[in-house]
Amino acid sequence: MKIGVVGLPNVGKSTLFNALTRGGAASANYPFCTIEPNVGIVAVPDARVDFLAQHYKAKSVVHAYVEFVDIAGLVKGASTGEGLGNKFLGHIREADAIVHVVRAFEKPDIIHVDGEVNPKRDIATINLELILADLESVNKKLERNKKAEEVAVLQKIKKDLEAEKFAGEAGKQFGLVTSKPVIYVLNVSEADVGKDFGDAIPICAKIEEELAQIEDEAERKELMQMYGLSRSGLDRLIDAGYKTLGLISFLTAGEAEVRAWKITNGTRAPGAAGKIHTDFERGFIRAEVVSYNDFVTCGNLLKAREKGLVRSEGKDYVVKDGDIIHFKFNV
Repeated sequence: MKIGVVGLPNVGKSTLFNALTRGGAASANYPFCTIEPNVGIVAVPDARVDFLAQHYKAKSVVHAYVEFVDIAGLVKGASTGEGLGNKFLGHIREADAIVHVVRAFEKPDIIHVDGEVNPKRDIATINLELILADLESVNKKLERNKKAEEVAVLQKIKKDLEAEKFAGEAGKQFGLVTSKPVIYVLNVSEADVGKDFGDAIPICAKIEEELAQIEDEAERKELMQMYGLSRSGLDRLIDAGYKTLGLISFLTAGEAEVRAWKITNGTRAPGAAGKIHTDFERGFIRAEVVSYNDFVTCGNLLKAREKGLVRSEGKDYVVKDGDIIHFKFNV
């Protein structure tokens, strides 16, 4: 899962990126501090993996991961190259989803490119630049494309873009930016932490930066409680990413390794096996499955098997979140 982090300059995007990934991206009070995109690989927090690792005393523990890409601040005119916009838009096209960081805090000593804080206007500015970039791309595709079916779809998309609407699902086959799901993150002040902002995720980058510098878990929890936070911004953002992209995790577990694997919700057993190795999918025989909750309730795999909770599933089985699976295959 690759998530591109975008926003206007000086909205706290790189500060938030640093806090979430401990990536050390440059962060300063002037536009285009981030020129090349910074990349941070973050393990997906999963208590199930931690429990199984402890249970099996596993030699190797591998969480699922998210790749965050901190893309330099876009500005009005980015679609036509303003502020090195074309280069940055290219990085966005490589992401699976977009996290749009919007400034919602007042601080006179931090410059706003448009002079004042206005989240709705800032969202509209970025959205319009993405739409204009896609419109240019669609026009180029229409010039080259001779397939009647694709031309019809492109013309419909063009009409939507000209009406300042995102391309949505229809644009996926053409790799359009506005076909990607967007998660809106409001960078709020400490005073606004915990408030409801509808579909947007309120995160205080300043607090997240403080949390990222604390190694001791008990201290981190104490600081979170002080701010009234039950979960970190990273946890909430990853959850939103999973939900937005329709992802779940299944688990493999044993003394050698405990590991979480990301798959799309609705994936059947052979497809899940193929995430581990293509040979597993090609030679799939069956999957031995026990739900994580049943495993924990029983205490171990043997007792779960004795109670009939370890199931033998075939090719049509749809894998569920938290399934612990052992694949049988023959190549």
